[in-house]
Amino acid sequence: MILSIESSCDDSSIALTSIDTAKLIYHKKISQELEHSEFGGVVPELASRLHAKALPALLEGAKDYLGSFESLKAVAITNEPGLSVTLNEGVIMAKSVATFLDLPVIPVNHLKGHIYSLFIDKKSYFPLLVILVSGGHTMIIRARSIDNMEILATSLDDSVGEAYDKVAKMLGLGYPGGPIVEKLAKNGNSKRFNFPVPLRNSPLVAFSLSGLKNAVRLEIEKLGGKDALSQKDICDICASFQDTIVAHLSQKLKKILKKEPIKDVALVGGVSANLYIRESLSKLLKEFDKRLSVAPLEFCADNAAMVGRYGVDALGKGLVVEPKNLKVSPTKRLKIGEKL
Repeated sequence: MILSIESSCDDSSIALTSIDTAKLIYHKKISQELEHSEFGGVVPELASRLHAKALPALLEGAKDYLGSFESLKAVAITNEPGLSVTLNEGVIMAKSVATFLDLPVIPVNHLKGHIYSLFIDKKSYFPLLVILVSGGHTMIIRARSIDNMEILATSLDDSVGEAYDKVAKMLGLGYPGGPIVEKLAKNGNSKRFNFPVPLRNSPLVAFSLSGLKNAVRLEIEKLGGKDALSQKDICDICASFQDTIVAHLSQKLKKILKKEPIKDVALVGGVSANLYIRESLSKLLKEFDKRLSVAPLEFCADNAAMVGRYGVDALGKGLVVEPKNLKVSPTKRLKIGEKL
């Protein structure tokens, strides 16, 4: 089996995956949402301390489940991108376990992990056109294989998930904001507020959410501030904001779909759990005769199961390092044309 560890942001998770069958054997996750909610977002130092407490407990649970770690053949660990202080918590554990058991380490790019959330308990398949929407990233990736992935479009500023959280904070709705905004949008009038679709008249195939976020802020101020908003105001803002997000994603995605012959399209990342976005993009893809794949809802957000599933294919390709050579690569802004 492969022991996999995830600690790139605010979720501590450990999993066990069968190498022969690629089946998920064991998976546990501890979320930090409650601890960060009072701050309206993730506090890196707090997240690091919580990982330091949660990861050893999760590791002990995995060992109790197996009885011993004799069946382990490798340790897969998210080492990029993410928050350096939280990545380090997982990497330190992975190095310790792998060194003690004399096992190779499989470094996992968090973005590739999200792509492999599609393949938990399944055989992987490529090529794929991947729409990745999460709290930290918004991008479109051409994935030809595990080691041949190229970024076709990315965000120039905020990610979709970050925009949801910030709009929720402006409305005083709490954290994480994505699920709350989605729920309230169901009861709102999406045509009431005419928020500008970012980069609508730009030929650039990229995403930008900062202007939309600011437009929402200005509208809230026009209505007298968040404390003056009625429930209807809040629902209408959420619905109009969400509709604009979908319009922005769809407009830029269309430009790529017109050129890309790849038939299979995947929607992954934490925001892919948003059913309105799923349904809207699914309708768009049917217009282009494309097939949409999505991960199970329980594996959309960060988790060690996707890390372990990536690890199975990576191990088969020999994409391993010695524990002493494992390094952390924190968040960096990825550019169009870069390889993952």
